[in-house]
Amino acid sequence: MKKVFQLKSIAGFVVALLITTAASAQMGGSGKTIPSPRDSVSGVINGAHISINYGAPSLRGRKMLGAVNPYGKVWRAGANEATIFITDKDIMVEGKKLPAGRYTFYATPGESEWKVIFNSDAKTGKWGINRDGSTTDDPAKDVLVVTVKPKTTPATERLKYTMDSKGFALAWENVTVPVSIK
Repeated sequence: MKKVFQLKSIAGFVVALLITTAASAQMGGSGKTIPSPRDSVSGVINGAHISINYGAPSLRGRKMLGAVNPYGKVWRAGANEATIFITDKDIMVEGKKLPAGRYTFYATPGESEWKVIFNSDAKTGKWGINRDGSTTDDPAKDVLVVTVKPKTTPATERLKYTMDSKGFALAWENVTVPVSIK
């Protein structure tokens, strides 16, 4: 009798564990919204197929630009895994040539100008920061660095990249950073 009770208890535990695991998997593992989900934008600009894949963090009440992401410090231009920029044709970015390829995309925010950086070290799954909080940008592998002027815009809660026939833009907090492509 004792053995039957033990077997029923073990079977009940296994069933409960399976149900809990299945329910948890349906909710993304923790039942919470992912704070910086992956997102992407793609389009065709002057015949070049371009895509940007990035982690999209939210402000969640924080001051980011100039604070969490300090002015003058290279930033991974997204969250978690590094932001990846891909073009299938040579393009002109802010008047400078960027060869077709896959790049890690970084930015150095500033109050009146930003540097945008296309780096050749574009490994899939590469984390955008090191353990000490610095970015994984290796300036020796920077293929192109251009300077652009940010625009003050209404607040954007979640970081977002957009694309149109003139180029792409990064929008977050109260700033939009347009980058022209020809």
